[in-house]
Amino acid sequence: MYIPKHFDEPKTDVLHELIRARPLSTLVTLSSDDLNANHIPLHLSEDSPPLGTLRGHVARSNPIWSDLVAEVEVLAIFHGPNAYITPSWYATKAETGKVVPTWNYAVTHACGALRVVDDASWLRAHLDAFTAHNEMAFPESWRLSDAPDDFIGTLINAVVGIEIVITRLSGKWKVSQNQPLQNQAGIIDGLGASGSPESLEMARLVEGARDSR
Repeated sequence: MYIPKHFDEPKTDVLHELIRARPLSTLVTLSSDDLNANHIPLHLSEDSPPLGTLRGHVARSNPIWSDLVAEVEVLAIFHGPNAYITPSWYATKAETGKVVPTWNYAVTHACGALRVVDDASWLRAHLDAFTAHNEMAFPESWRLSDAPDDFIGTLINAVVGIEIVITRLSGKWKVSQNQPLQNQAGIIDGLGASGSPESLEMARLVEGARDSR
């Protein structure tokens, strides 16, 4: 990933936060004949410090685990908020006219070797942990034990576990750090006025970048 210095986000805790908040990854692997991209939620554990471990599961019928070039690392991409930025929000538009649109976004890339885990106990522990993490936001949290054991057992038999010990972690936060303060203020106001959750998240990232200058 191309990361200009002013868009680089090197802090592991910030990159981990995005993974936890948006665990649906684009998982890129190399098979015997092509690149593959699958969209798989992955649960971050802080095992294997300093970068952590990603765990997930796929359908047994998914060739991601059975047709894999094991010698090549996989890439998991986690997408944070993104937003179109109109130059109409820039104060410098009225001053010089030398402005163009852009797109703001935040992403985390995690690389490592993919290990296949075909073990019912491992899968149950993984599903318990991942479900507990994602159910925290609900007033009545669902647990794996709420469903009949034989039903869960049948579903577990239909999936295979995957595990990636992260060896490389990088982040690109393109959140208007290259704009002057007056343009950043206009972007924050414009995104805030749109009212969409995605735009409001991006406005907070731009505000954070501005305040850290």
